[in-house]
Amino acid sequence: MLLSVVELAQPTAPPAGVNTEGLAEFLRSFFAPLFLVIVSVVALFFLFTREITRFVQFIILAIAIGVIFYVPNIIEVTAKAIAGALGISGG
Repeated sequence: MLLSVVELAQPTAPPAGVNTEGLAEFLRSFFAPLFLVIVSVVALFFLFTREITRFVQFIILAIAIGVIFYVPNIIEVTAKAIAGALGISGG
C-alpha cells in the first residue's frame, strides 16, 4: 500500500493533448464582462449613497486593476523598466 502511495506522489508529465496556447486570452474574455458588471454595481452604489470620495477611490482602484490584468505584458514591461532603473541587467 505504501508503494502505491509513493507512486501516486511522483510528478507526471502533462497529457500530450492539453493546449494552453490561448488560456490567458480566454480567461480575460471570460472575466472581463464579470469585472465590468461588479465595478458598475459598486460604483452606482457609491453614487446613489452620495459617497463621492469612496466613489473616486474605487474608480481609481478599478482602473488600476483593469490595466494590470487586461493590458498584455504590462507586468513584464514594468518589471523590466524597474530593473533597468535600478541598474539590474536582465537576461
